[in-house]
Amino acid sequence: MFDLADIIVREQGKLSEIDGQTGDGDHGVNMGKGFRIAGERLRALPSFTLPEGLALLGDTLLSDIGGSMGPLYGTFFTDMSEVLDGKDSLDAADFSAMLAAGLAAVQGLGEAKPGDKTLVDVIVPASQAFNAAVAEGKSFTEALEALQTAAAAGLEATRDMVAKVGRASRLGERSRGTLDAGAASCDMILETLAAGLIKQLAT
Repeated sequence: MFDLADIIVREQGKLSEIDGQTGDGDHGVNMGKGFRIAGERLRALPSFTLPEGLALLGDTLLSDIGGSMGPLYGTFFTDMSEVLDGKDSLDAADFSAMLAAGLAAVQGLGEAKPGDKTLVDVIVPASQAFNAAVAEGKSFTEALEALQTAAAAGLEATRDMVAKVGRASRLGERSRGTLDAGAASCDMILETLAAGLIKQLAT
């Protein structure tokens, strides 16, 4: 969880730069603020489980950052934590259910669908790649690695999309040729979360 908070704080300048190409350029600032506060709160705890960490992150983003991404990511993490509530271990089925809950939360609020140039364009292929790997009998680690690859590809795919929702949608065709900032932060989140789990599985 600390890696998750730290990556967004560290890369907030990059996220704002991406956002500035089609929006108001504050995505990294807002996300950096929320994840910094969450990281500080997590470090103040003597210990916490993954669902507790996700819940704290969700609560922090809902209450402490502005813009459209606060509610989106806040609900994303909160709903994922609820799926894992009470669990002290995590398997591939749990992780799949967690991703499904996060996607449903985001789409329930923003109504975005694949191809709209949003974070959904990262979550959907990442989830599909993870589930496909599991269905093929691959290990939890291999499925997480497939997720990482698909998340990165999903982010890159937003470059050739025209924004259909959010502030960037006002630009129409002019939004083509740039990455989506929400997709960029989502890629960082999913890839970092997967990397942390891969590290734990190795030990």
